[in-house]
Amino acid sequence: MSAAARRRPRTDRPAYAVAGMAATVAGLGAGHLLATWIGTSPVLAVGARAVDLVPAGLKEWAVAAFGTADKAVLIATVALVTVLVGAGAGLAERAREGLGVGVICVLAAVAGVAAATGPAAGQLDFVPSVVAAILAIVLLTRITGLLRRAGRAPGDSGPGSLAPVEAPADPPRHAGGTDVPRRQAMGVSAAALVGGLAAGAVGRQLTRATSSQTITPPPAATPLPPLPSGLEGSIPGLTPWRTPVSDFYRIDTALSVPRVDIGDWRLVVDGDVDRPLTVTLAELLDMPMVEADLTLNCVSNPIGGPYIGSTRFLGVPTVDLLERVGIRPGVEQILSTSHDGMTISTPVEALLDRERGALLAVAMNGAPLPRAHGFPVRMVTPGLYGYVGATKWLTRLTATTYAGAPAYWTVRGWAAKADVQTQARIDVPASRVDAGPVVVAGVAWSQAHRGIRAVDVSIDGGDWQPATLGPDGGAHYWRQWTYPWAATRGDHEVAVRATDGEGTPQTEVVADVIPSGATGLHTISVTVR
Repeated sequence: MSAAARRRPRTDRPAYAVAGMAATVAGLGAGHLLATWIGTSPVLAVGARAVDLVPAGLKEWAVAAFGTADKAVLIATVALVTVLVGAGAGLAERAREGLGVGVICVLAAVAGVAAATGPAAGQLDFVPSVVAAILAIVLLTRITGLLRRAGRAPGDSGPGSLAPVEAPADPPRHAGGTDVPRRQAMGVSAAALVGGLAAGAVGRQLTRATSSQTITPPPAATPLPPLPSGLEGSIPGLTPWRTPVSDFYRIDTALSVPRVDIGDWRLVVDGDVDRPLTVTLAELLDMPMVEADLTLNCVSNPIGGPYIGSTRFLGVPTVDLLERVGIRPGVEQILSTSHDGMTISTPVEALLDRERGALLAVAMNGAPLPRAHGFPVRMVTPGLYGYVGATKWLTRLTATTYAGAPAYWTVRGWAAKADVQTQARIDVPASRVDAGPVVVAGVAWSQAHRGIRAVDVSIDGGDWQPATLGPDGGAHYWRQWTYPWAATRGDHEVAVRATDGEGTPQTEVVADVIPSGATGLHTISVTVR
C-alpha cells in the first residue's frame, strides 16, 4: 500500500467501491448495447460459457430449482458477480494506482475469451468486451482521481509524498477544497450507474425490435381436421389439450434468443451424403407442407413435471430432404446444428421414417414459430426427447456416425438415443379437498406410433381402477383422462399408471432424468376434509 493510501481515511472505502461498481455497470451496459449491432454481450458470453462448462447434474439442479427462470437467474448471477468484482477493482485502485485497472482488464479478458470461443463465435464477437473495458477503465480512473483529490488536504504534495498530513478540523468549502472533487466523484458515479443501466435496457429493447421479422406460413398440402374440444372446459385445473404457445415450455442453453435474419437463413444438408444440398427459406416454404399434432417432451422433465406441451405443427417432412441428398450406408445419426452452435444427434432411422413424421417445422398452432421456440425453422421428432430430436434455430443437418461427431449433450453424459417414456400425470385434485365426489384427472403420453390405450388410478395402494380417456389426437399426441373418486376424510395417496397402445404398462421403476429420462409413477398426497 502506498504512503498516500495509508494516509487516506478508512471512511472513503465505500466511495472507491461505488466507483468500481459504477464503472463496471457502465461498461457492461455499453457492451450490451453495442452487441445489438456487433459481437456478443459480455455478460451473456460469460454466462453461455458457464452453461457449457458446468456439469450436467448442476444444470439439472438449476432447472429443478428455478424452472424456466434458470436463464434469468444465471444472467443475474453473472452480472452480480461481475459488479462485485468491479467494486473490488475500485478498492484495489484505492490501494495502488493502476491495480484496479488491472482487475478490469482481467474481467474484460474473461468476457472476450468467452465471446471469441463460443461454438458459433464470429471474428468480432469480442469487440463489446473490449469497448466495455475501455469505458470502465476511463470512468474508474476519472472517479478515483477525483476521490484522491478529495482525500488530500492543502499542502499535500501528492500520492508520492511521505510527509504526514493532518486533515483540517473544518475542511474548506471553496473550489480548491475537498468537498468539490468528492461531490464530482459521486456525481460521475451516479451518472455512470444510471447510464449503464439505461444502455443495457435500450440494448434489450433494440434486440427485440431488430428481431421482429416474420413469415407467412404456407397452407398444408392436405390440412388436418380441427382437433376436437378437450376436457379442460369442464374440469378446472386440467391441462389444456392444446397447449397455448405462450404457455409452451422452453428449456435450452441459449441465454439470449438468437436473432436470425430470414433473408440470410440457409439450411445446409451435408456429411456422408451423395448430393449435398443448401436450401433457402423461400425454397423450404415452397416445398409441400404437412400438419402434425405432436407432443414435445424435455428429458429434464421429472415425474409429474411441467416440461411437456402439445400443439399442431406445420412443416416439411425431414425424409423429403434426406431422400433428396441420398444418405449413404453406415450413417447412424443426423447431427443437427443450431444458429447458436448447439448440436443435437438424432437416429437417422427416426428422420427417415415417414410414418413417424419428423418435421422441419415453420409454424405452431397456426402461426409462425415464435423466436423463443426456434424461428424461423426448427426440427421436431415424435417419440424422442427434445435433446435428441427438436433442434431450434436450425441451420445444418449432417449425416454422420455417433463416434464421428458426438453431440453437445452426449459428451456431457446423456444417452445418445432416448425414446420418450410412457407416463401419466395427475393435474387435479388439489392437495386439500372436501369429502364426497372428487374428479381425478390429468394427461398421459406414449409416442413413436404407440399412443395411449388405457390409464388406471390407484387410491392408497389399492387395485388399479380404469380411468376414462378423453379425445384421441393420434399416436404422437397426449390423452386427457378422468377418474371419479368417492373421497373419504383423511390423508390419501393417489397414483396413476398409463398403458401404451401395444398394451405395455409404464414402468414403476424409479429413475432420474439423467441419462435418458425419468421413470416411475406419479403420485400425489391429498387431504380430504
